Amino acid sequence: MTLPRAGAFVAALAVATLAGCGKADAPKVDAASERAQATERAKKDAFGTQVQAHEKAKELGADMNKKAQEGLDAADKMSK
Repeated sequence: MTLPRAGAFVAALAVATLAGCGKADAPKVDAASERAQATERAKKDAFGTQVQAHEKAKELGADMNKKAQEGLDAADKMSK
């Protein structure tokens, strides 16, 4: 390869590399809304029973945490 051809090759390679470094386009769909829509679709799909059971288990855990905190608050109040 001659020197002018090598220089042209390097220049073309640099231009091609820099052309791919542009700013990526932002996604048009919000991830949280997509996740909510997918959950709603899953409730009606083949795994509907499992999805509903998982949601009930999360609600039960939150309810237990709330009741435990209320019990701790009541015990703290009685000890003062």
